[in-house]
Amino acid sequence: MDLKTASALRRLRLVSGPEAISFLLLLLCSVLKRTTDFNVVPVMGAVHGFLFVLYVLFWADAWNRAKWPLKTAALYFVLSVLPTGGFFAERMLKREAESAVIASRARREGVVGA
Repeated sequence: MDLKTASALRRLRLVSGPEAISFLLLLLCSVLKRTTDFNVVPVMGAVHGFLFVLYVLFWADAWNRAKWPLKTAALYFVLSVLPTGGFFAERMLKREAESAVIASRARREGVVGA
């Protein structure tokens, strides 16, 4: 894995957690808006919208650079629209990055022909 691919995966991983948190907060704010006079939905909606757009941009970049199959790319996109999916995406991306580092070290040391 080259440096640009690793950076793309890292960016996607770093935005997936905050995007998931903002989604959950937006859902909470929606409930509070309906049950109380507390209305911060416009603010949380804007924050979540910004983070979601960042996620989609970083997802497209990671898909392009990592050469994911359609199934993998679709999974990461579906995780972005589920309330807690960003947390799962973050974990999966972390595992993928760790595997890539291990494979890179093994290739460099000539341990395997990976």
